[in-house]
Amino acid sequence: MMIAYKGFRKDLSCVSGGNRFQYKLGIWNEEPEANCRQKGFHCAENPLDCLTYYPEWDNAVYYIVLADGDIHEDGSDTKIACTRMKLVKQLSLEEFVAHSLKYISDHPFRENGNQVYVDEAIVRNKFVIVRGKNPIAQGRKGNVLGFVKENLKDRNVAEIGLYIVDGEKIEEDIWYDICGEKYLKEGEGA
Repeated sequence: MMIAYKGFRKDLSCVSGGNRFQYKLGIWNEEPEANCRQKGFHCAENPLDCLTYYPEWDNAVYYIVLADGDIHEDGSDTKIACTRMKLVKQLSLEEFVAHSLKYISDHPFRENGNQVYVDEAIVRNKFVIVRGKNPIAQGRKGNVLGFVKENLKDRNVAEIGLYIVDGEKIEEDIWYDICGEKYLKEGEGA
């Protein structure tokens, strides 16, 4: 058994191999076979990989799940297929970003596709994660800013940070660093 992450349509259904499956809470959902390319219940070790399949935060829900039974991995990303899956907890936006930051911190050399920006970024889908030696980000009210600061000499993670743009402590359309401090980019006035 392993802990993983899964994205769903808002009604907790998914389409895989042309077939729609309606997941149920509180029980083990079961399938006879698992294969990452075709069969079984699909989930991922890295929460960010769920966005490959369910990219729009407003049109999906994301859960921590237990993957069990026959488990199949194909190695192309952290996608997993299993024959048994139980939905454990729906993640809020802030929790999703926190779990993603923890995954990056635990696996600093794994790729995160196009879900993690280098050095600086502006929120595009309710949240952003920026990684670098001095990462900076900005967003709108209600967005979540995630930061991964690397060691100066390598890509190991030195620090992570998470902030919600609340319009007061963290203001809209202002650059912030990993400490939650305003960051004035070169060439910008005070």
